Amino acid sequence: MANTKLSLTERLSYGFGDMGTSLAYNTASGFLLFYYTNVVHLPAAAIGVVFLVARLLDAVIDMVVGVSIDRTRTRWGRTRPWFLFTMVPYAAVTVLLFNVPAWSQWAQLIYAFVTFKVLGILSSTQGIPYTALMPMMTGDTTERLRLSGTRSIGTSTSVVLGTAATMPLVGLFGGNDLQRGFTAVSILFAGIGLIASIALFRNCRERINDSAPARFPLLPAIGKMLQNRAWLVCFASCLIYFVRFALMMAATPYFAIEVLRRPWMISVMLPAVAGMLLLSSFVAPPILARTGIRKGCFAVLAVASALFAVLPLTETILPLFIAIYIVACLATSITITAAFTMIAGTVDYHEWQFGVRREGLLSAGLSLATKLGMALGTAGFAFLLGAVGYSPETVSDVARSAIRWSYYGSAILLMVAQAGVVLLWPMDGLHQRIRDDVARARLGTT
Repeated sequence: MANTKLSLTERLSYGFGDMGTSLAYNTASGFLLFYYTNVVHLPAAAIGVVFLVARLLDAVIDMVVGVSIDRTRTRWGRTRPWFLFTMVPYAAVTVLLFNVPAWSQWAQLIYAFVTFKVLGILSSTQGIPYTALMPMMTGDTTERLRLSGTRSIGTSTSVVLGTAATMPLVGLFGGNDLQRGFTAVSILFAGIGLIASIALFRNCRERINDSAPARFPLLPAIGKMLQNRAWLVCFASCLIYFVRFALMMAATPYFAIEVLRRPWMISVMLPAVAGMLLLSSFVAPPILARTGIRKGCFAVLAVASALFAVLPLTETILPLFIAIYIVACLATSITITAAFTMIAGTVDYHEWQFGVRREGLLSAGLSLATKLGMALGTAGFAFLLGAVGYSPETVSDVARSAIRWSYYGSAILLMVAQAGVVLLWPMDGLHQRIRDDVARARLGTT
């Protein structure tokens, strides 16, 4: 397996390439529900249906994209042409997403569904090859941890821009006109994402290639994917993580305004998530290198769930609330840095078990976990708002209480579930054996 040492330029281009694939997605996750309900004035329950149905359709789309990547053979490689040909349309739909025309409500709902669905399709054509690229760049575990760290930096920067910076920028560009502010921000973020994608295409290279034929039967390949224990654990862990992440991103503006009664806390709590993602990019690799994925992730999730159980008792003591919240965010952020390494590991495990790598197909399945998790988290909170009769003009005590306890309770339950899943991770201690076995198999000396 290629153990190429990567240059700083290549690592940074890969890490910040995450902004090209996820900035629009993070912005939508953090504020699209708020934009639809409070700016366009669409019903929350209907938007929940839009989010859920659009993401469920990604099950088919992601598989198509993943298989297409495994079948791609071009002078640019297998993943890079996908960035080249989709980056401009992705930027364009980012702008359209936050510019719902002043049509009838049904027409606006259709527009919302179509633009959100197109965002999902283009996100697949960017995000799946992006994830598939890492195991093609190097087979060295240390280099992959470094790539995961730089990706966490890119992810955290994307989250800062897509969540924490969004409302201040909306106010800066739009003043009291929220629509004008969201239009300006969507144009800005589309440009940033485009630049990141260009750097990713230009500077990152594929070095490990699957020697399997470009054409292969799909159903048997999916069957083998479902027999890949590492992939199943990674899929379940990512699914649970992103359900919780999306729910908290969608709920935080409502929680800060209606529960804490301090709107300014939006600009504290969302940056805390992003800031801790950034910090985890530095602290997670040495921690996980020492503890392994399984023990390290279980420990930090146990700590984070305990801290979230304490948070409701500190709402009136804001400095303590913020401190506990930040530490909990740091703990959970370590698991997402781990997930980037786990995703690359599932490819090695697949080759060890079945003799083929299938980066595209495996990455597509994990992209589906991410999107489905984000859909379930965002739609679930939207359905909750609809069920309790949330109205931005008059918020009832019932709605306020539902927002409060769903914020804490769902986070704790999902972290406990994720901790149980990561205990099943099979690769700790096997990396060298897998590398040796794969190398012998490639030389035909099994």
